[in-house]
Amino acid sequence: MNMHRLKTLATATALCAIAGAGLSAAQADTLEQVFRVGEAKTQEAQKSQKRIDKLAGDTRDRLSDYKQVLKQTEGLKVYISRLDRQIEDQNRRITDIEDSIVQVTVMQRQMPAVIERMIESLGNFVALDYPFYQEEREQRLEFLNNNLSRSDLSVAEKFRQVMEAYKIETEYGRKISTYKGSVEVEPGTEREVTLLQIGRIALMYQTTDGKISGAWDSTAQAWVQLDSGQYKNAIRQAIRIADNQAAKDILTVPVAAPEAVN
Repeated sequence: MNMHRLKTLATATALCAIAGAGLSAAQADTLEQVFRVGEAKTQEAQKSQKRIDKLAGDTRDRLSDYKQVLKQTEGLKVYISRLDRQIEDQNRRITDIEDSIVQVTVMQRQMPAVIERMIESLGNFVALDYPFYQEEREQRLEFLNNNLSRSDLSVAEKFRQVMEAYKIETEYGRKISTYKGSVEVEPGTEREVTLLQIGRIALMYQTTDGKISGAWDSTAQAWVQLDSGQYKNAIRQAIRIADNQAAKDILTVPVAAPEAVN
């Protein structure tokens, strides 16, 4: 009985093997085609993945470029805004300059008359002042008057020259100085003297031998002799101080009393 079953099982197995062998031979071509189709799809999938990776990379690059452009755009907006403010400021400056040019043109037309009046006033002042450095000051006034009609000098240069003359006149009132000159010490008698200028409060002289001393009388507009015993040594000492030959000290010299101005 057992032997019968074993024979039956062996027979069934053999039949199955024969059937399997027959199935593989029949479908061999189909399986090969399926394998090739799968392999082709795999290769196509790989190619598709590469394209996807490339597109993804391009997208990232473009996104990075876009962000960079955004940053540059923001920077340009700030730069343009700053330029707009600068242009606005420059326009204001141009307007101010144009207004100044108009004012300068008006002033240029008015300045010659102003300069002429300034020279005239300076001349009147010199005429009424103490007559120190008289020749030098008169030559300066003549120089300024002659320059008024010169076409080769600008209005600015003429004005500068007048202001320089005013400055020199101002300095006269701040210093003590001496210089040589001649004075009519007596009617019809001129002597070489040392003139002593003390600002604009006194103008005195002393002969070279020291015997005669005098001072300018503003009221009389003339030279007057001084008491030699009272002022001789004081004036000599003042001359030495002005010439830096003696230390500065208190001086006793004739000074005109101040007058009231109406």
